[in-house]
Amino acid sequence: MQYRRLGCSGLQVSELSLGSWVTYHNQVNVAAAHELMAAAFDAGINFFDNAEVYAGGESETVMGKALKALNWPRLNYIVSTKFFWGLHNDGPTANKKDTLNCKYLNQAMDGSLQRLGLDFIDLNLLPSPRPSYAH
Repeated sequence: MQYRRLGCSGLQVSELSLGSWVTYHNQVNVAAAHELMAAAFDAGINFFDNAEVYAGGESETVMGKALKALNWPRLNYIVSTKFFWGLHNDGPTANKKDTLNCKYLNQAMDGSLQRLGLDFIDLNLLPSPRPSYAH
């Protein structure tokens, strides 16, 4: 496996990552996620990607349970997640989805940490702000 430095962070990430987008929870349970992640890790992949919105947060839960079962030293793998889209569509959506305000980000980060069962997330990915076309 080839590794690259992530920007100026000094963090070395595998050129390939294992993501969980449409699979974890919806198609892949914890046991299968455990097998997939173990095979990826054995092949040199150290970068595992997720997002709070995948399967309504359940993808992070599945990955978190698999990570706990794998019991790898925390320094040996990198976890990323993404924020912006939100989890809840109940009631008014202001401050709950399609936003990067501080209130939302603090709550989203806490939720992801809890679902992943981690003390920290190595890489938080946020979409670029939408360009304004107002004249």
